[in-house]
Amino acid sequence: MTKPKKISGPMSGRKACASPAGAGSLRQSRSELITAVVSEAVKLHQAGRLLEAEALYNQVLAAQADHFDCLHLLGVIAHQRGHFAAAVARIDLALKQNPNHAAALNNRGTALAAQNRLVEALESFSRAAAVQPDFAEAHSNRSNVLRQLGHFDEALASCDRALKLRPDYAEAHSQRGLVLCHLKRFAEALASCEHAIALRPNFAEAHCNRGLVLKELERFEEALASYDLAISLRGDLVEAHANRGNVLRELDRFDEALDSIDRAIALRPDFAEAHCNRGNVLSSLERFAEALSSHDRAIALRPGFAQAHSNRGNTLRDLGRLEEAVASYERAIELQPDLAQAFFNRGIALEELDRIEEAVQSYSRAAEIRPDYAEAHFNESLGRLVLGEFERGWEKFEWRWAIEPLCHHKRSFPRPLWRGAEEIAGKTILLHAEQGFGDTIQFARYVPILVARGARIVFEVQPALRSLMMCLPGAAQVVAAGDPLPDFDLHSPLLSLPLALRTRLETVPGAIPYLSAPAEKVVAWRDRLGEGAKPKVGLVWAGNPRKDFPNLNRVDRQRSIAFDTLAPLLQEPACIFYSLQKGDDAVTQLRDSPWRDRVIDFTDDLHDFSDTAALIENLDLVISVDTSVLHVAGALGKPVWLLNRRNTCWRWLRAGEDSPWYPTLRQFRQDAARDWVPVIARVAAALSEHLRGPK
Repeated sequence: MTKPKKISGPMSGRKACASPAGAGSLRQSRSELITAVVSEAVKLHQAGRLLEAEALYNQVLAAQADHFDCLHLLGVIAHQRGHFAAAVARIDLALKQNPNHAAALNNRGTALAAQNRLVEALESFSRAAAVQPDFAEAHSNRSNVLRQLGHFDEALASCDRALKLRPDYAEAHSQRGLVLCHLKRFAEALASCEHAIALRPNFAEAHCNRGLVLKELERFEEALASYDLAISLRGDLVEAHANRGNVLRELDRFDEALDSIDRAIALRPDFAEAHCNRGNVLSSLERFAEALSSHDRAIALRPGFAQAHSNRGNTLRDLGRLEEAVASYERAIELQPDLAQAFFNRGIALEELDRIEEAVQSYSRAAEIRPDYAEAHFNESLGRLVLGEFERGWEKFEWRWAIEPLCHHKRSFPRPLWRGAEEIAGKTILLHAEQGFGDTIQFARYVPILVARGARIVFEVQPALRSLMMCLPGAAQVVAAGDPLPDFDLHSPLLSLPLALRTRLETVPGAIPYLSAPAEKVVAWRDRLGEGAKPKVGLVWAGNPRKDFPNLNRVDRQRSIAFDTLAPLLQEPACIFYSLQKGDDAVTQLRDSPWRDRVIDFTDDLHDFSDTAALIENLDLVISVDTSVLHVAGALGKPVWLLNRRNTCWRWLRAGEDSPWYPTLRQFRQDAARDWVPVIARVAAALSEHLRGPK
């Protein structure tokens, strides 16, 4: 956060005047008496005795209403009391007497900036610097306002000018650190803040700014220590309390974060940024109604606060009020057309409203504003893929390596990455799994294609998939992740193969089955299940909740179904239901349900995916939400029905009941209401027809 801007001290640069001479003062001229009173007032002002100084300034003004110094310094007192509008009014009266007084122009700019009247403040600081080119403080304050206006290159130049004039100017070094932080030159930013601290070790604002840079570097514990030190030096440093709360939020210490931000608000109730940040923490605590109130309070304090409007949109989206969320993002964009994050957030809300084309354009605009905005590029890729725009979609999909959490798992090898151009006949290529089980199963279809081109394949997969993938045609060697790798000539992440092979919607390799279960396991399950007269139907109602990843957990809550919601389906007497569901929470739903006797549960005996595949081989139909089991059934060529959420995964495309990836797959999609009940009703009717034939 911005360090408090210094206001020029009383009578800066003036020679001291003689003090009043007691009884002999009656013999002094009127002018000499005024000079003496002003001198005494300045001493009181510099000693912090504001009431007494104010009384003397007013005494002088009663005798000489246009006295420049008294008007100016009453403005300084008003600023020190936090009465910023009054400060500007007083200083304006002074400037009528001397329009080119650099210190007064600087102080006026400071009071304007405190009211967020940034354009006017910039004009005032610029005039001060023009009147007195060697006025380092004016250049530094000008830099501060330019930074707040988003003119970072100009801000840096102004800060550098201040430091050229005063190399030991700690405030300017600290300010420079902030500007460099916004320019994402974090190493230089940290060095500037630390230079400021070296010049003045007890400079609380510099420690605060250092914390901000460390937060951007994701060195959260160090950032927290910086804020704590700043607060120990200045307990009333509002920005340190507020920013400390932001770091605690990053550390998932939400209750502490809320306490820290509340402390900032107690110190400065009109601190709009703190109210906005409070809303973000409350959203993390899933206290969305309170979060919305905090964002609304921030906007009431600063109607032009674009980031608050954008964050308000996030909370409205959490509340399911998507149209209002879009309106809030658009207000943020209206206020700050280059706010890339607002375009990105707008894209997410538009996607959830099934306005995919608009979402793609919103993501694209965010990436234009911030070319390194990996999340925007990646979300654009998903939007294009769900629309079937595979050429551009696969290109943008490579941005996945720059986002959380995949950025931590990007592999590097001494052998080159295969991008599709190099001839692979006679060469060994390592294909390495990179994401979930379902992704590995879906894209394993490319292994036989590369084998047909003459390549030898080393296929590295998750350990739970190794046994199943051993049955994949053409995989010369299947290696469990973590085991030693054999020699190879080239490598490719598995999900980069559609780009390398130029897969288009009409050329998706959809031949099935491309997987099979181990024959002995299939026989074992056949014997265990018995022949039976009734068709056998497998069920999966929930995905992996991935509670450690909030965004993925949000998706899982959308795709998963409470087991008892399947009740209309379970009432079908003409088939036998088998659970294929893993995961403690979802399995508990089954075991605690009054419908538990309608589902046979052998999942304790499913130790890896080859066991699951062998059981599925003995079923007639699988009904599943969007999980890895669905991919197993599809890859085996089994009839499989997908219970699909409204904001579908890209691979299932935007509309339609079928899938180019799995010819035996049938989709049952949620409608705009996002209610699973009508979906299950349709599935129950379809199952009845499937079992008995059309009526």
